[in-house]
Amino acid sequence: MYNRRLLIYLGLTIAIMFSLAACDGQSDDPATVDVATEPMQVETELVQVETDEPEVVPEETQEPVPTEEPDPWPKEFTDGSGRSITLEAPATQIVTLGSSVLESLFAIGAGDQVVGREEFSTYPEEALEVPSVGSLWGDLPAEAIVALEPDLVIAAEIISPEQVAALEDLGLFVFWQANPIDFEGLYVNLRELAELSGHESEAEELIQSISERVAAVTAVIETVSEKPAVFYELDATDPGNPYTVGSGTFIDTLITMAGGVNIGAVLDGEYAMISSEEVIVQNPDVILLSDAPYGITPESVAARPGWDVIAAVVNGQVLPFDPFLVSVPGPRLVDGLEEMARLFHPDLFE
Repeated sequence: MYNRRLLIYLGLTIAIMFSLAACDGQSDDPATVDVATEPMQVETELVQVETDEPEVVPEETQEPVPTEEPDPWPKEFTDGSGRSITLEAPATQIVTLGSSVLESLFAIGAGDQVVGREEFSTYPEEALEVPSVGSLWGDLPAEAIVALEPDLVIAAEIISPEQVAALEDLGLFVFWQANPIDFEGLYVNLRELAELSGHESEAEELIQSISERVAAVTAVIETVSEKPAVFYELDATDPGNPYTVGSGTFIDTLITMAGGVNIGAVLDGEYAMISSEEVIVQNPDVILLSDAPYGITPESVAARPGWDVIAAVVNGQVLPFDPFLVSVPGPRLVDGLEEMARLFHPDLFE
């Protein structure tokens, strides 16, 4: 249509040009002049020329449709012994065999999911409301565990592989955790327990808090140039050969992190006897009595033959110490670290 109008317009324009030219050639004819001098009005029309380019139409923008996250359950878990178990959902009926497991579950908000504990797992206080399945010393209380109908049994390193197998033979799901030897290992254990029980966010908050407290102690200890020699006494049933902690234990790690030197680190084994004579030779600056709850006192230590010359005895640094702060590899380990740092370097920690 537009091309046709263009041809008409061009045709009119050419005709007008010829008419004007003819008027110029007949200027002597009055009639012709009258016609030529009349103003000629030509109706014009704006012409739009079509092109081959397609017309661009803006596309309508649509909000992306959110996709639902796939349900991660069932999940497969591999425990500290390399065994795998599969759970259909987070465990809600848990029996704990070991104080570290019980304390950790309560610390991450999963205490309400614990339906059974072993007799000597007594922290925190509200855990005492959880039924006890009995002591782990001697035969495993398998009948009491089964009676609670748990959907998961979580066992600490105190439970042997043979005991784990016996529980599995009874149709129970068992997850076994090794004891950590440093804080990174503790964080791994906490995250495992959180995933098993469905409390991942609470565990991350707890780990963040612990790591910040550890960093605060570490920052101060890094400025220390002199570190006291430390004897950590586990059991002095035989005062001439008391038990202490060697290397490869969390207690040894904590003594070092708190700015001390563990005199038991030279011994073979994680827990070993050390002779009274060797303690005197090592001459510790600090003696921590983790057996104080069982009647050992600074006075009884000073009365041991030859111990009256030890620096810790002379300077009044034979100190009762709460063993549960460091012997239970759970969240309270950071409390043990802070307490040791205060005892080793009282001028640096209030």
